[in-house]
Amino acid sequence: METYTAQDATEKVSTDVDDAVNGVTTWWNDPATHEMLVTRPLKILLILVIAIVLSRLAKRIITRATKRGIESQKAILERSGPVDSPQIRTREARRQQRMKTLSNVGRSVAAIIIWTWAALAILDQLGVNVAPLIASAGVVGVAIGFGAQSLVKDFFSGMFILLENQYGVGDTIEVNGVTGEVEDMTLRITTLRDIDGALWYIRNGDIDQVGNHSVRFSTARLQIPVSLMADPDKVSRVIEESARAAIKDPEIRDKVMAPPQMLGPSEFAPNYVSFRLTVKTFPGEQWAVARHLNQRILADLHKQHVVLTPMDSVLVEHKENHGH
Repeated sequence: METYTAQDATEKVSTDVDDAVNGVTTWWNDPATHEMLVTRPLKILLILVIAIVLSRLAKRIITRATKRGIESQKAILERSGPVDSPQIRTREARRQQRMKTLSNVGRSVAAIIIWTWAALAILDQLGVNVAPLIASAGVVGVAIGFGAQSLVKDFFSGMFILLENQYGVGDTIEVNGVTGEVEDMTLRITTLRDIDGALWYIRNGDIDQVGNHSVRFSTARLQIPVSLMADPDKVSRVIEESARAAIKDPEIRDKVMAPPQMLGPSEFAPNYVSFRLTVKTFPGEQWAVARHLNQRILADLHKQHVVLTPMDSVLVEHKENHGH
């Protein structure tokens, strides 16, 4: 029977330890082990650090550029004169809203691009073949594009509306048969408040034509009907003098950009003729100016005993026939 001494046991343990150490050393020195435990984790960590730095850098650059653009325009306005005009404030608020919206879009696009690259790079380091994923993403993107064409159309239309500065928050626009003030706008939806207080949500992709009443200037156009019995020269003179006096009233004098223009008779009917008057106003103020002018002109026509309606002409003939 074979016996083991203490020395034999010690030698065996020593041999086993040496074998274990050699095995660990061989495993550790294996390039595959270094690749899996050291190189790949370090590369993944580096990718994450680069993505975080790029994301923050892009966000900072876009935010700073937006802030500088807003401040530079403010400085230009301050150098050019007072900025307490409501029209200037509205235009500046619209421009700032547009720049902020574009800034948000830019930050989102930058983040999507950076982190998509980071995810693909990490998967590649983990040994995943990203080529099929990219191809599959392309197919899925095409499928989503076909399935959500209206949504994609809304976003692209909203992007071009912002880039081309077609309208902004605070503008009065006419679109799809609705006229109202823009309360909010995103890349997908434009929100309008009409004259009756109704809030309309209009998808940007459904907008084919839009009329903006708040760009540069507006025109108050008045059509003033009077009887065919009225003296046209007197009517033109009264209307023009009344309009020129009315634009000096405190209610509208800050809303008018140029003196009124009397265009004369513009429409004939069997029982009346319509005189046209136009006034150049600040953007979006044409309705208030037109209402005020209508009231003043009507009052002045009555004061000058101008025949306004067929009934007025009947009364005039009656008085003349009776010697009044």
